[in-house]
Amino acid sequence: MTVFKTSLVWLAGITLLAQVAVAALPFDWFGNEGQIPSLAPMLDQSKPAVVNIATQSHVRVQDNPLLNDPFFRRFFNIPELQQPRQRSKQSLGSGVIFNAKEGLVLTNNHVIHRADEITVSLTDGRSFQAELVGSDPATDVALIKIPAEQLTALPLADSDKLRVGDFVVAIGNPFGLGQTVTSGIVSALGRSGLGIEGYENFIQTDASINPGNSGGALVNLRGELVGINTAIFSPGQKAGNIGIGFAIPSNMVKQITDQLIKHGEVRRAHLGVQMQDITAELAQAFNITSEQGAVVTRVLEGSAADEAGLTIGDIVTAVDDVRLINADSLRNSIGLLMVGQTIKIDILREGKKKALHATVKESKSQQAQGDVHPKLSGATFGDIENTSPYYGKINGLMVYSVKRGSPAANSGLRANDIITSVNKHAINNLEDFKPHAYNNGKQLLLNITRNGRAMFLILR
Repeated sequence: MTVFKTSLVWLAGITLLAQVAVAALPFDWFGNEGQIPSLAPMLDQSKPAVVNIATQSHVRVQDNPLLNDPFFRRFFNIPELQQPRQRSKQSLGSGVIFNAKEGLVLTNNHVIHRADEITVSLTDGRSFQAELVGSDPATDVALIKIPAEQLTALPLADSDKLRVGDFVVAIGNPFGLGQTVTSGIVSALGRSGLGIEGYENFIQTDASINPGNSGGALVNLRGELVGINTAIFSPGQKAGNIGIGFAIPSNMVKQITDQLIKHGEVRRAHLGVQMQDITAELAQAFNITSEQGAVVTRVLEGSAADEAGLTIGDIVTAVDDVRLINADSLRNSIGLLMVGQTIKIDILREGKKKALHATVKESKSQQAQGDVHPKLSGATFGDIENTSPYYGKINGLMVYSVKRGSPAANSGLRANDIITSVNKHAINNLEDFKPHAYNNGKQLLLNITRNGRAMFLILR
């Protein structure tokens, strides 16, 4: 009985604290009767800013290679194909109105990837055809625009202030059911190394996120956008939610969006170092107590890091006063900076603290132009840099960007593809690739790696 009474007192205290907490928020959390706490007032303001996205694309059907052989066709009296066969593909997702005045909508790159038509449906029943402003496959962020007025946008929160245990709400279009709201908490912060995207710094949440929620909003109890829902963890290829979902933090989204608006793509900054996580053994060897940060293992000559004075063995502890957890967090910090931006790098060198300043440069890449193979036009190529998750794991040439609607895009090339061979000749870097890129328009047989899978691509 004593335990029961104590539990009642404890529950009463928790209830009182909860009521005081929600009373401090800028919404009437209690219904018309003033008794039952509810998320409805906040959602009434937030839901109009979350949209449903439907896409349609036309995918070329791959024919048997023998059908392209004239001798084979004549031998078996097969008529000539008039046009390549295509099939229509549709998908559903979600988006968040980012700028009401300009009609800008945030979503995931994988929601609108290769889409020929993008239809955005609002909660008031209106529908619009959207145009792509820009996208960044490495972070899975895309920005589209609709010709609409009287829109509602979600205010951005400072995602760096999120804490594990904060309440969050996911709004989206799961399984094409229409707008759906789920709630939960922030389960973890700074999730990386998952292999989902090139740059990862995910918010993990147990708010139910399912297929179709991609590109939707993760909001706090003030109705502010804290993240863009982008992925779920599904062991055994299960299609539904099991309580582990991931969202791109709003601060990362804002950095990407600024570049998409300005350039239509992300021009990644380059520091010019190779880093390694601090382990217990390395911490002991360097005579430091913390295992957070990253140790410099290589500095490229003439790079921003070289000019700033970074040397092998330096331990980077913070960038612009933001403490680093590991080498991935440094790569994320640098990769999201604007080219030409000057940053402060806090390091430990032989046990002594020191601050350096570096002006980051643009990643080394080359735009296909001039007499390049016509099917490569519109693509940007470059060596696999040491900041890439593929560095040291695969030899080849990185496709950094592919302009939408360009010959390269129509040929099937995609950003983040890695070209490992051309016409059966191994490709290790940009210099290996150049003789094949300028071949007077002859056929190219590319062996590429995409999302960890190898495939062939023929460019005629």
